[in-house]
Amino acid sequence: MAKYRKLGKNASQRKALLRNQVTALIYNGKIVTTEARAKEVQKIADGLIALAVKEKDNYETVKVTAKVARKDKDGKRVKQIVDRDTKKVLSETHRDKDGKILRIENGMTVTVYDEVEKEIKKDLPSRLHARHQMLKVLYPVVDVPTEAAGRKRNTKNVDLVAKLFDEYGVKYANRKGGYTRIVKIGQRKGDAAMEVILELV
Repeated sequence: MAKYRKLGKNASQRKALLRNQVTALIYNGKIVTTEARAKEVQKIADGLIALAVKEKDNYETVKVTAKVARKDKDGKRVKQIVDRDTKKVLSETHRDKDGKILRIENGMTVTVYDEVEKEIKKDLPSRLHARHQMLKVLYPVVDVPTEAAGRKRNTKNVDLVAKLFDEYGVKYANRKGGYTRIVKIGQRKGDAAMEVILELV
């Protein structure tokens, strides 16, 4: 007897479907799907959240110095013109008063960087392994703003593994399993498959 549902798909299609639905569940908090699919997704999602709960505090904080680009009042990078050979600053800005790019002989435009001290979380070996296990299942998610202006520019990658550790790991710390629930919402039109809402508790 099989230990999992085949869902009428071959192995690669089934894996892609389940990964997609688990990613949507972790990102949105709930999904609408069929009962058979929900039961398979529930197994995987509960396993990931259990892993996040177990490893949520398994890190050390480390101070590092990082180079960060200096920004102006509009949020754009500050650029200077420096001499190609001596690296001496020829102009503090790479644009003139009219906003046109300056051309200086033997000069090149470079971005100005500041050194900043940051505190980062460094995973200990077991948490790093848990992170890799999660990344095997979860697809990368890109958050796109709803308003049309600047949609392409303001997209950002969502770190679902960090969400699992920092949000769900803390939320379910005192719960011993059962992180998701299935709520039946009736039969689907067309094929009469039982539709359910799979949501995080």
